[in-house]
Amino acid sequence: MKVLLVDDHPLILAALQTVIRGLGDDVTVVGVDSAAAARATLAADADFDLVLLDLALGDADGFDVLREFRARYPALPVVVVSASDRASDVIRAIDLGAMGFVPKKSSNAALFEALRMVMSGGLYVPPNMLGLDLDAPTSGDTVPGVMRPAGAVPLGADARPEKHQEVASLAHLGLTPRQTEVLGLLLKGLPNKLIARELSLSVETVKDHVAAVLRALGVSSRTQAVLAVSQMTQGQGGFVAHRPPPRA
Repeated sequence: MKVLLVDDHPLILAALQTVIRGLGDDVTVVGVDSAAAARATLAADADFDLVLLDLALGDADGFDVLREFRARYPALPVVVVSASDRASDVIRAIDLGAMGFVPKKSSNAALFEALRMVMSGGLYVPPNMLGLDLDAPTSGDTVPGVMRPAGAVPLGADARPEKHQEVASLAHLGLTPRQTEVLGLLLKGLPNKLIARELSLSVETVKDHVAAVLRALGVSSRTQAVLAVSQMTQGQGGFVAHRPPPRA
């Protein structure tokens, strides 16, 4: 796996590089400290599997960079790693096409889980965005923090929702195979035109499928759909849309 890290803070950049290399011996990490350097790196070699992007860059607005990368490299997943954990920033990043959002105060385990979900085709948002604030460390093994004491168990780790609080699963939505394909591409941040091109459908047909998916999820926007699917798939390996085999 080849990962591009974009962060203008030298210590954080170095710490993230160390953490990401811990994912395995086959991981190559390239770190840059500016949007300009990230652009030049991708222009010279776009063969990356993942981009980790900070929002607070010295030479550009991180949201603008996210929008630019999603437009130029639509097949390249971008995960935001930010000092911010504001709900508005998470929603905006997902709305612009980020495949995940990891606050820098998250544990290394949360970062690994986020990357695992994204690389398997899923999405990751902070658990507290889903009302599951089980991984909010007070002194945990965060990138800028220290190791959590051995055996420490977060409060609420054994809590289970009441029956009326349980979230419906994707399997119970009743989506058709085509709607499931549309949902998968929608979650990757693709606009209707690109979804139509990918699935060889008309834009109007895609709009109908998107509307049906939103109704099934009980939401009214793509951002809400992302959060709803993330909530349904939290801890289940993420959502992966598999293409049905071609018809004979």
